[in-house]
Amino acid sequence: MTRVDFYLLQNDNRNTCPLFACRLTEKAVKQGHHVFINTDSDRQLRQMDDLLWSFRGGSFLPHAIYADQADTIEPVLLGHAAEPGACNDVLINLSTEVPAWFGRFDRVVELIDGDATRRAAARQRYAFYKDRGYTLNTHEIET
Repeated sequence: MTRVDFYLLQNDNRNTCPLFACRLTEKAVKQGHHVFINTDSDRQLRQMDDLLWSFRGGSFLPHAIYADQADTIEPVLLGHAAEPGACNDVLINLSTEVPAWFGRFDRVVELIDGDATRRAAARQRYAFYKDRGYTLNTHEIET
């Protein structure tokens, strides 16, 4: 069954989740995982594309923007409103919605910052997973 982890970031800055997503992605890739980052919008997708090049000095994570039937071997794929083809390892969900295809991933990561509106949306996603019997792990992170 898919493992679902919620990371509660103690900061309401809009850049907190994207930057933390980069850090988690880097760690996952170093451990040999493939990551799909699901974004809420095309604008957020472009932001993540830029951040993965430069989120910290000397950093670069090989990645590509996913398009339907894309044939890519990059360890990190970014997508918006598209179900990834062969990727099924780690999903980092930056969207306010649970993607319909989340269950094919071994692990789902939900990032929540301190903004009240975004926390309310995260509570709904938490309830969604819980109602379907997924074991939920919560991690409080000081940022």
